[in-house]
Amino acid sequence: MKTLVIASLIATATSFGAMAQTSTTSPTPAPAPADANAPLPGANSFTEGQAKSRLEANGYTNVSGLKKDDNGVWKGTATNAGAQVTVSVDYRGNITRN
Repeated sequence: MKTLVIASLIATATSFGAMAQTSTTSPTPAPAPADANAPLPGANSFTEGQAKSRLEANGYTNVSGLKKDDNGVWKGTATNAGAQVTVSVDYRGNITRN
């Protein structure tokens, strides 16, 4: 019994230091890494509107001509940094620019 009490006291005493620590910044989640093999073929559940919204959320404007190809990849054109580019959105949401 005495050993149990001592072990409990040691565990309690050592945990106070961890509870006293504070963080002044909140952690920022790292962005999901883009797949180097994108665009990946697969059953794409994105609608045309969702693919367009994903592109726009990533800085593309004037998104047009989106069509899903035989591999399930949405392909179209958009403007990015002042240049018109060909873009793709695969089933994972990876955006590639050609």
